[in-house]
Amino acid sequence: MKIGRLITAMITPFNDQGDVDYIKSRKLASALIESGSDGLLVGGTTGESPSMSDDEKLRLFSEIKSEVGDNVSVIAGTTDNNHKKSLELSLEAEKIGVDALLLTVPSYNKPTQEGLYRHFKSIAEAVSIPGILYNVPSRTSLNMDLGTTLRLAEIDNIIGIKEASSDQFQITQIIDSSPDDFLVWSGNDDETFQVMSVGGYGIVSVASNIIGLQIKDMITLILSGKFSDAAMQHRKLLPLFKALFWVTNPIPVKYALNISGFPVGGVRLPLYEPDTDFVNKFDNIISDFEIDIKYPS
Repeated sequence: MKIGRLITAMITPFNDQGDVDYIKSRKLASALIESGSDGLLVGGTTGESPSMSDDEKLRLFSEIKSEVGDNVSVIAGTTDNNHKKSLELSLEAEKIGVDALLLTVPSYNKPTQEGLYRHFKSIAEAVSIPGILYNVPSRTSLNMDLGTTLRLAEIDNIIGIKEASSDQFQITQIIDSSPDDFLVWSGNDDETFQVMSVGGYGIVSVASNIIGLQIKDMITLILSGKFSDAAMQHRKLLPLFKALFWVTNPIPVKYALNISGFPVGGVRLPLYEPDTDFVNKFDNIISDFEIDIKYPS
């Protein structure tokens, strides 16, 4: 399956008891496809993966893949800083039938670049499905550098990277120096226009949980060479892109879904609900935007 250009980093709905709401998760997955998503990243940071058990993740992977079928790619977040557990979870996710794995740079234990290479190489060689690297120094305090990324790009089933370093020079070098079939997705909504304008493939998006059609429109304009119109769309969406990261993701986007009429519950501790000051400022921003996602009737 070809992995699409607009991948939504899907939030995980919880019920009033704080348990994963699998029925609501399936409804959200279908609604996201209706609002422009080409694929879904399940069990990533936006999905609160650090607060979920492996059993919850595996069931969620299965439920979402069953819901969207074979026409939409499901990318499973299966890796953390425990190599053995990452390998085991990746193998279990492959058995379930996910289409690809998200291979996230580990946090906290801060491996060397050689350690990163061997960690990802080992997982990629153990499975037959594609892997997408994820570089996010703001979360991990570690940048996967250009040389390591290019080494990993030579592995057959490592097909691309979600680049959230915000280092436009590094990102451009990856695009310029990697194999032609190695894909670069922006890891930040507010950088999609810049990354795609220099040859990036797409975006793994938080904002597409609520405004997927509008992001898809910007992508289409870029691909059509209508850069002035795409830049205008980027400028229009930029205030919301920024507001969704005023406090730790996914607190704002879950709040946005809830107030837009798509109830997804709260966040799990140690994350906590937004305070009154955030709500007042955020409500003022989001009132200027039309929300694309619709709760199924």
